[in-house]
Amino acid sequence: MGKFSVSALKALVAVIVLNVMGSFISARFDLTEDKRFTLSAPTIDAAKEFDAPVVVDILLDGNIPPEFSKLKIETIQLLKSFASKNKNIKYNLVDPLEDETQTKETIANLQRIGLTPANVTVEENGKVSQELVFPWAMVNYKNQTVKVALLKNKLGSSTEERVNNSVQQLEYAFADAFTKLSITKKKRVAVLKGNGELEDIFLADYLTTIQEYYDIGAITLDSVAKNPERVLEQLNSFDLAIIAKPTEAFSDGEKYVMDQFIVNGGKSIWLMDQVAMEIDSIFKGGGSALALPRDLNLNDFFFKYGVRINPVLVNDLYFTQIVLATGEGNDSQYNPVPWYYNPMVFSRNNHPINTNIEAVRYQFSNAMDVLENDYQKTVLLRSSPLSKTEGTPKQVGLNILDTPPNKETYNNGNQPLAVLIEGQFTSMFKNRVRPIKLDNVLEDGEANKMIVISDGDVIKNQLRNGRPLELGYDKWTNSSYGNKEFLVNCTNYLLDDTGLINIRNKKVSIPLLDVEKITEQKTKWQLVNIGVPVLLTLVLGIFFGAYRKRKYAG
Repeated sequence: MGKFSVSALKALVAVIVLNVMGSFISARFDLTEDKRFTLSAPTIDAAKEFDAPVVVDILLDGNIPPEFSKLKIETIQLLKSFASKNKNIKYNLVDPLEDETQTKETIANLQRIGLTPANVTVEENGKVSQELVFPWAMVNYKNQTVKVALLKNKLGSSTEERVNNSVQQLEYAFADAFTKLSITKKKRVAVLKGNGELEDIFLADYLTTIQEYYDIGAITLDSVAKNPERVLEQLNSFDLAIIAKPTEAFSDGEKYVMDQFIVNGGKSIWLMDQVAMEIDSIFKGGGSALALPRDLNLNDFFFKYGVRINPVLVNDLYFTQIVLATGEGNDSQYNPVPWYYNPMVFSRNNHPINTNIEAVRYQFSNAMDVLENDYQKTVLLRSSPLSKTEGTPKQVGLNILDTPPNKETYNNGNQPLAVLIEGQFTSMFKNRVRPIKLDNVLEDGEANKMIVISDGDVIKNQLRNGRPLELGYDKWTNSSYGNKEFLVNCTNYLLDDTGLINIRNKKVSIPLLDVEKITEQKTKWQLVNIGVPVLLTLVLGIFFGAYRKRKYAG
């Protein structure tokens, strides 16, 4: 046997040995700059919970646009990372529109279960076409299924930004789904009643969404007058209280019960309107209505925690639209118009709660002052730099649409609209006369947190034919905003003990091909890709031919 044969045999044996060892030893190395394939600790914890098969159906198979192919690849890579931590996690690629004869029926069925498609404009060789893509995954575990949205839109974002936003959220989205499937004991959320808060039907979409994480109940505060001890006992059985747009003043006794709930560790989200004004009031009033300050008897309560909600309206040049009808009968037309009292609030991405969320829609919002005290305060949402405040009482009418706004007067911007307060909370009634008698009261509590939002309508979903629509969706303009995601993040942050929400801070950058360069240089690179290999083959063939002749000549 020649030297060459011995060397070849050794190489073959080495390859076989390495393959056998590789079947028993598994190792992954993340060499990416942004550590894209390194899972966060809370994510790993969520993935390790499963002791039975978890099957993830990815609905991105088939002929899909290039940007979604990138999203599909990143999703598969992420699920492989999950599988490396728990072999029970597996995935399938599914083309939901594979059967062209059933396309309409399939689309209707998918939309019925909440899987909305993305309508994508595809341009190829100068031709433009529209394609429907379902960027979703279904996580199946035992007899449960959780939907995962793979595509994350953001108003005004480019294709690259849309893909980057989506990829950045993939780890959180799947970890969130795994957490929902593995929850055995749910924390409890109370919806407060008794002070003219929003009816349940206007909270329906938000409550349905958080019901996957938490148990939900209702507490009526106006029972405090008869049995305050009983109300506080019921309230203390909950972990978080939602106070959604109260319109009637709180009594001092009700404030004291809420004070003791908070000092005892209860979390809270306050969605407050300090000005009484609705768009319906303007329509019913023939085009105008009087905006009046609303006294909820909570000024001293919030002042204790370092915020003050002012009875002013925010007028913002970054606005959302309303729709006005013109004409009568069959000649009616519905036109969207700018409405400066409905700010479109973009996040500063300065906290896990507001990172990578869509713009949030406010309606007749109030500005807040953030005051100095011992509590830590984070402004989660602000009005735009081009905004101003207007005092009340004030007549508000549609006639503002007749005159273009004077940009120079919008010089009081960046008004706080949502504030997170954290710290060791103390009772606002400490060293004060208590309005009612309660047993076992606390004056100094442990670390706690609350969120105050200066607009009750942030949580309000619209209705169609008496049925609730998705929170953040405006049926009149067919626009969607980030209200639901923002509020769910608020809730998760206040109640999340695992740190899962912090996965949102992970930054991933996905380089995409430049579409214009592809079009301009298409022929050049086709020639390079085809011609260079052929040329190299010819050159190497001539070289080895000459070498063999020289070696074996004579």
